[in-house]
Amino acid sequence: MTAALLAVIRRDLLLALRQRGDVVNVLLFFVVVVTMVPLGVGPELSVLRMIGAGTVWVAALLASIVSLARLFALDYADGSLEQMLLSGQPASVVVIGKILAHWLVTGAPITLAAVPICVMFDLGLESTGTLVAALGLGTPALSLIGAVGAALTLGLRGGGVLVTLLVLPLTVPVLIFGAGAVDATAGGLSPAADLLLLGGLSLGSAALAPWAIVTALRISLE
Repeated sequence: MTAALLAVIRRDLLLALRQRGDVVNVLLFFVVVVTMVPLGVGPELSVLRMIGAGTVWVAALLASIVSLARLFALDYADGSLEQMLLSGQPASVVVIGKILAHWLVTGAPITLAAVPICVMFDLGLESTGTLVAALGLGTPALSLIGAVGAALTLGLRGGGVLVTLLVLPLTVPVLIFGAGAVDATAGGLSPAADLLLLGGLSLGSAALAPWAIVTALRISLE
């Protein structure tokens, strides 16, 4: 199972490197969305500090949704997804491998890109550290929840719009706790509770989402 998991991750990472333009576009989308906000609200530092964490989280969510289009669609189109599910390996292993690869090419770069962006919002060193930690704990939940929506809408016309409608309400707790951790740090409080809740959401999603995704994929392939 471990070998199969690593093989799926390696395969998807190699495909992402061959289509690096898609990966770069997601990161550029995140950066552009975040940088447009200060231009719109003005240079008032107190306002930028207030909206900084929320803006980064919303941009991270939108960038994650944009990247979901290629999670299963390409493999579904050429038939390789069906072959992987019929390979004799547990389908959940294949799904987890694809989600991990998706996070490595979207969630991880977004988390790292948040560091220089925090300077733009004048968040300070402590708040920046909290935001990066929150993104590291919360973005896996975004990938897992988004993968459920991508599996449910696989092969449907206008699936991108449906994914957005399905995923956005489910990710509200992630956004609330992610922004709340930074607000707690800025107010001199401990962000531990919010960070633990983010970690719990990611772990809970990791436990439940693969089974829902496998079921949805099998329905789409019938």
